[in-house]
Amino acid sequence: MTWWKGLIAGVLVLAVVGITVAGFRDRPPPATEVQVAKVKKGTISRVIIGAGKVEASTTVKISSNLSGDLVERPVELGDKVKKGQVLGRIDPRPFIAAAKQAQAAVSGARADISTAQVEVDRTRLELDRVQGLTKRGMASSAEVDRAKSDYDSAVARLASAQQRYHGQVAAYEQAQTNMSRTTLGSPIEGTVIELTREIGERVRGSDFSEDTVMTVAALNSMEVKIEVGEHEVVHLRNGQHAELSVDALEGQSFEGSVVEIAQKATIKNPGTESEVTTFPVKVALDSRPPGVLPGMSSEVRITAETHENALIVPIQAVTVRPDRSLPDSQPPGETSLSAKKRGETLAKIVFVVDQDNKARARRVRTGIASDTDLEVLDGLKDGERVVEGPFRTVSKELKDGDPLKENAPKGPKPAEPPGTKTAVRG
Repeated sequence: MTWWKGLIAGVLVLAVVGITVAGFRDRPPPATEVQVAKVKKGTISRVIIGAGKVEASTTVKISSNLSGDLVERPVELGDKVKKGQVLGRIDPRPFIAAAKQAQAAVSGARADISTAQVEVDRTRLELDRVQGLTKRGMASSAEVDRAKSDYDSAVARLASAQQRYHGQVAAYEQAQTNMSRTTLGSPIEGTVIELTREIGERVRGSDFSEDTVMTVAALNSMEVKIEVGEHEVVHLRNGQHAELSVDALEGQSFEGSVVEIAQKATIKNPGTESEVTTFPVKVALDSRPPGVLPGMSSEVRITAETHENALIVPIQAVTVRPDRSLPDSQPPGETSLSAKKRGETLAKIVFVVDQDNKARARRVRTGIASDTDLEVLDGLKDGERVVEGPFRTVSKELKDGDPLKENAPKGPKPAEPPGTKTAVRG
């Protein structure tokens, strides 16, 4: 039985050696579970998103140039008014009195002109009489000079009376203007959206400060003002289509278009690390949605550019990696699809799934982006499969040549964070 025990010992020794050798062999890395999408052709649009407040296209603050008590206000909040309709009245009695006083001054100035004209006529006749006597030797030259001086003085007094008359007429016209200003009329057709003065309150009119009595807005024409970043405003043009949603009206969207793009930037926190440069953009609603009021919050989505028959991949499938970490070979026909950033050369890439289910890093050049997709201009072909998730795997962990295991995505795709969407061409 000794040989039998030796055989068992030999088998055990060989098993231990085999296990040890197998443990030192290189094991293939485990396959990485990923979600895969196909490169496809389709339509993609560059959508620029912004948020703002709904406001009337035309809003007018009604105020007075005169100070006085508000004695009449025939409109209430929410009333619709027509152009020229009376909205209020300042106590006119002081201004009526001032107009009557100015009118009396005009009449007095007119009488002064008549008196001065009589004096001119009288001195003219006297001058003619003295000159006639002088020719016959019956008057001296001194008498002629005195008569001529009296005539010139009368002419001057007439001119002065005429100037005073014109001044009194101007004062009377100003008094009439002030009297008419006691009536506050609507310069537009619209709706009263704010009342700031009640009957009996004092209105302090001034050319230097505005004392608003009420506000009228043309609610049939509404718009939203948004702030757009400097990298997005270059893609905007007047007339571009926009889709608007109002927070208070969930599930509804409204049509509009870009009507105004600021030509000067708004710079916040200038000279600091948090400096932000934006451009105000106005988007007009095609028609006033029922129930929408000025001041409501709104989100605007402007379709700035649309490409048909474009190669499209999920936006999360594209990432950036240091150029030195990528394979040296590039797709045929490609030159340089890299970009230098802060001293380090970065490349936009996607991970293509090859026939052996391995990840192959591929440089790409991108075009415009939508909320979920990205246009690829160079580097991919229609029908190729690319890795689209998980996000951390694509952006940080996955490497060229890693084996892959396709896994169905769990749940819906995460929503894009709010903000302005655009794409930078590679």
